[in-house]
Amino acid sequence: MPSSRLSTLLGTTLRRQRELHGLTQRDLAERSGASQAAIARIEQGVRAPTVAMLERLLTALDLQLTVGVEPLDAQLDARIDALRGQTVAERIATLGLDRMLDRLGDLPYVLTGATAALLQGAPVPVDDLEIIVAWRDAERFAGWLERYYAQRWNPRWEEFGYLPADPREPGEHRWQVVGGVLRASMVDELPAAVEVRHADRSYRVVPLALVEVTEPATADLMRRWRTRHASSAD
Repeated sequence: MPSSRLSTLLGTTLRRQRELHGLTQRDLAERSGASQAAIARIEQGVRAPTVAMLERLLTALDLQLTVGVEPLDAQLDARIDALRGQTVAERIATLGLDRMLDRLGDLPYVLTGATAALLQGAPVPVDDLEIIVAWRDAERFAGWLERYYAQRWNPRWEEFGYLPADPREPGEHRWQVVGGVLRASMVDELPAAVEVRHADRSYRVVPLALVEVTEPATADLMRRWRTRHASSAD
């Protein structure tokens, strides 16, 4: 399933190995006989490769697939532990968060979810840039999505594309855009926000306490982080 942890892990592993071999996606496509578009989707985690496809891609890198098992969500715990070893500034840089926000320009928004939690010091993994946008700005937002070639998440096909990108059209408010994946909550009025500052930049975010109440997925990550922090402190 393209949105699964395993799909993301396979895509990240393939990209890292390709880059370690000094190859572009086009180079790997020529070596493996796969299309560059297919490789891009696998690396982005939006398409789960078949075993045969994965073996073909790895063979082109002089690698082979091995299979193992580990405790459930061990990879998630490893991501949290890695983030704990970074400063907030390092986490922001790793995500390329500022570049993504620069592209939003003057669109009114507030950061929420795991993005807001990370900016407020919580070492939680961020897979999508999460923002809140008011419905009155939907037309501006639609224009922005068009300008940045947004492809909307299609749950039927479990990949991005084949749906109108306009947030006023039916569908999930999640898009693949230049620079990453964006998830938006559309509301009548933007919530009260606090301003946090890192280096020379300010970020308008939903307060952490409110994030934990309104964002169940982020609340789960926060509980997981606190549990691990408490266990390591013992």
